[in-house]
Amino acid sequence: MKKTLFFFAAGAMLFGAACTSTTTDADTNTTAETTTDATATTTTETTTTTTADASSTDNASGMLDATTIANMNDATFMMTAASSNMLEIEAGKLAAQQATNAEVKRFAQMMVDHHTKASQEQMTIASQMNVTLPTALMPMHQTMLDKLQNKTGKDFDEEYMDMMEVAHKMDIALFEAKSNNAQEPTVKAFAAKGLPMLKSHQEMATKIEDQVD
Repeated sequence: MKKTLFFFAAGAMLFGAACTSTTTDADTNTTAETTTDATATTTTETTTTTTADASSTDNASGMLDATTIANMNDATFMMTAASSNMLEIEAGKLAAQQATNAEVKRFAQMMVDHHTKASQEQMTIASQMNVTLPTALMPMHQTMLDKLQNKTGKDFDEEYMDMMEVAHKMDIALFEAKSNNAQEPTVKAFAAKGLPMLKSHQEMATKIEDQVD
């Protein structure tokens, strides 16, 4: 059974940008009071640290390693989860139209419905946190969608279900970590609430993927 690998190296720079994209009034005031040289130095150090953390992967699988996932801050988690939701929705819409297997089509429509609802709930939480969620896919998710768009027929069904296995495996790891170590109570509750759905999706994806492989 083939596996689709995440392209986390391509997404690392976006993770770094995500971690520094949300600012508060306190951050703005601090920047205004410091010198230009000091500000430049601080920005460089922050970006370097974030990029290094985000690019830490398990070389055998291409997935983010456990340490990186555990240390991901709440804002970056929210942005990553939002991008993953968009991937599930966009890929689901495509599969609902182009899949040849009836079970794949039903699964795809369920992904659209469930992840649209999850995305709406997440927007409310992000607004309370003053976190701006992405409106476009992160590079790692866009690469996966692009690969799917190049498939047709049975190859499409196999690629889509393989993607669903990998995407949900990654989501479960992220949500499990945040259900335990989120700084914000609302983020912790959001992650804990989403886990059962993600695990159910993972189980269904594995069964269907075995059928179409």
